[in-house]
Amino acid sequence: MASMRDIKRRRESIQSTGQITKAMKLVATVKLQKAKARAEESQPYFNAMYATVKSMLKRSGNIRHPYLEAAKGKKGIIVITSNRGLAGGYNSNVIKMVAEKAGNKEDAVIYAVGRKGRDALARRGYHIEKDYSEVMNEPLFSDASAIGKQVLADFAEGKISEIYLAYTVFKNTVSHIPTFLRLLPVAFDETEEDEVQETDALTLMNYEPEEEEALELIIPKYINSLIYGGLVQALASENGARMQAMDSATNNADEMISDLGLKYNRARQSSITQELTEIIAGANAIS
Repeated sequence: MASMRDIKRRRESIQSTGQITKAMKLVATVKLQKAKARAEESQPYFNAMYATVKSMLKRSGNIRHPYLEAAKGKKGIIVITSNRGLAGGYNSNVIKMVAEKAGNKEDAVIYAVGRKGRDALARRGYHIEKDYSEVMNEPLFSDASAIGKQVLADFAEGKISEIYLAYTVFKNTVSHIPTFLRLLPVAFDETEEDEVQETDALTLMNYEPEEEEALELIIPKYINSLIYGGLVQALASENGARMQAMDSATNNADEMISDLGLKYNRARQSSITQELTEIIAGANAIS
């Protein structure tokens, strides 16, 4: 059995750690409220932008434009994680998803938003084309525009042939869903293609001005909006995950302190009993 001194030191250490995790939980809770509001405000626009552009392109016929033409080449993946740890499985879930979806490392180009994802993927051998980790401190639409401008430029130059967004969807405080979303070229599943042929075959999209000029304006706006939506969703998910992790850590610390308290009392009782036994034995020996 450990000595009372060892038990006391360990209990004090756990109490100190518990105070830290409790404070971190309170900080994450405050940040979550702000991030959650931004995520909920941007979500309708995010969904509407994605659905509208997808519907528009379904009804555009065989438009030839660099942003829409599929080609063989590398995948450009915008990976959104956090700059700090202590958020449970938040970062590892995104990294694992990217490793599963990206295919061969040689065929993936990573645009990292968040140091945890950047470092983990670099260790696995992925090429980090750009690092935008500072963006996660306070995501703005201008940050999303800068990222979108870079990936679209690389797409137009042929460095990458596809653009994907890997981020975490904030469903609620306790539910966060890692998501791998294809941004360009826009892909339609067989069901959607059949629906277009059956119900909208005669309803083609008319562009004013010319389709090429219109797409030059629409596609960057579409990319930037989805990246920004991914950033605010990821920030809310990060703080939700950290709040949960710190809450769990605080509860575990309380349980350990309670258990150590019982062990300390038992050790103290055993020590007192031993001392009384020694005193009685000494007294009997004298008499």
